[in-house]
Amino acid sequence: MFGIGEYVVYGVKGVCRIEDITRLDISGADKDRLYYVLTPMGSGSGKIYAPTDNQKIIMRRVISKEEASQLINDLPDIELLWVPDDRQREAKYKEALKSCDYRAWASIVKTLYQRSRERTRQGKKITALDERYMRSAENELYSELSLTLGVPKESMENYIRERIGNM
Repeated sequence: MFGIGEYVVYGVKGVCRIEDITRLDISGADKDRLYYVLTPMGSGSGKIYAPTDNQKIIMRRVISKEEASQLINDLPDIELLWVPDDRQREAKYKEALKSCDYRAWASIVKTLYQRSRERTRQGKKITALDERYMRSAENELYSELSLTLGVPKESMENYIRERIGNM
């Protein structure tokens, strides 16, 4: 179980702070069930009420500083998520995003960064599908790294480039 004040990654909602652990006093809610009250980081407002015993949505602790540093060091060796068929590629991207696995997010970012560079060399634009998943994966990955490393999210790409050079 997680504690109040901890930061977690909650499904596709991304990094959240646990504000409270409580029972809900609303109609339709199980009065005996405990819920995490989560505040998504960077979304302004809103609360998420997640059952503490939920098995459907992945919830994990935010990575440590050491894990974040190791991930950045490992980026050159992280495999691409290369799938030639558009539909299958989208399914792979969705699966990777839902997994809450920061290495999978890094794989999407790395893959789409290289794919974008290739398309630009060919005089083509990045596809809308690729752009959407690039933005989502970057948001998830950079939000978590930003919190852990204390680097502003908007500076994360440059921070990573400085640490490892161009991917």
